[in-house]
Amino acid sequence: MADPLSAEANLLGALALVLTDQMAAAGAAEAGESGAAAAALTSLHQFLDRPTLDTLRRVLGLTHSGAVRLVNRLEAEGLVTRAPGADGRSRAVTLTPAGRQAATRVAAARAAVLERALRGLPPDSRATLHELLGPVLAAIVQGKDGGAWICRLCDLPACGRDQGRCPTANAAAARFGVDQTGAS
Repeated sequence: MADPLSAEANLLGALALVLTDQMAAAGAAEAGESGAAAAALTSLHQFLDRPTLDTLRRVLGLTHSGAVRLVNRLEAEGLVTRAPGADGRSRAVTLTPAGRQAATRVAAARAAVLERALRGLPPDSRATLHELLGPVLAAIVQGKDGGAWICRLCDLPACGRDQGRCPTANAAAARFGVDQTGAS
């Protein structure tokens, strides 16, 4: 029999579920598509510079065919374009101006959901929460084996990635030996 679930773990699970549901709904409403579309737009806007379809697929945790269908839909809506990739055999995916606008709306919708969730906390409690979440996220990265990237919906300036303050980027750097300013 499994160990009983702690009250903290149970609350964290409930919080994760409700925030995931709310962010997915808000992002999908702004992207006009699925949560995967919102994550694709955000990733392309925040940190992916002309990725190949395979790179985008890995970031989103999709199969190749799922990524192709998603990019086809985004392209049909005028949100992305495909161009020759770096090696001549691959295709690079880039945001159009309309795609950048949609990505900005997705990020704003996500931020609104998260700020509403924190509005009941006074500033000192928010600072404590910040200190507590870093090690939790770092532990998740240390144990993560594949799947979608944690930062696919992140606001990279908010996490301090470029100053070396992002717990997931730092954990990925420690685990995989990657540049901490890259996405994880």
